[in-house]
Amino acid sequence: MNIKKLIFEGEGVSLDFKKTISSCEKIARTMVSFANNKGGRLLIGVADDGAIKGVKSEDEERYMITRACHFFSRPALEPEFEEIYVDDKLVLVVNIPESTLKPHYALAEDGKWWVYVRVQDKSVLASKIVVDVLKHSSSDKGVLIEYSDNEKSLLAYLEKSNRITVKEFCQLLNLTRKRAQRILVDLILSGIIRIHTTEKEEYYTAI
Repeated sequence: MNIKKLIFEGEGVSLDFKKTISSCEKIARTMVSFANNKGGRLLIGVADDGAIKGVKSEDEERYMITRACHFFSRPALEPEFEEIYVDDKLVLVVNIPESTLKPHYALAEDGKWWVYVRVQDKSVLASKIVVDVLKHSSSDKGVLIEYSDNEKSLLAYLEKSNRITVKEFCQLLNLTRKRAQRILVDLILSGIIRIHTTEKEEYYTAI
């Protein structure tokens, strides 16, 4: 593994830098978002700007990571550790594989369990629709889509307008939020529409 090359590429969907681990809640959030996505790596001993600081106490960092994985993540995560020396400084690499038990929840400071997903270099709170998609995508059950007028109207709208939000979909067909979410989840799982999550909004496009 070429650590310097990884650092040069910068933080992103599957890579996060941590100078040190100071909070089990915060690091659980990042690791859960990796597990709910395609997996990812934490480089501990690397500052946000990519400067290699090295790990002062490897045992302490391992303890914090393991504790966050087992007590602040649900289902528990199993991290894979690797030690790499770069210019005589120790970088602890923590690999979190993509999970087959999605969705994973992280315990927040408010004592509640929340689902997080990775959006670019941030771990963001998952919407109800994303959580439902994660739940169904890890099961083996297929989704049988019957095209009602609602689905047809949505796809016709997307042909013209390219994108839609849940709120716009509710207004378009005078649907309850719950009903709209269920239709969107089924269409996402069937590979008919795609969900786009940013830090500011979530919207849907036809595939």
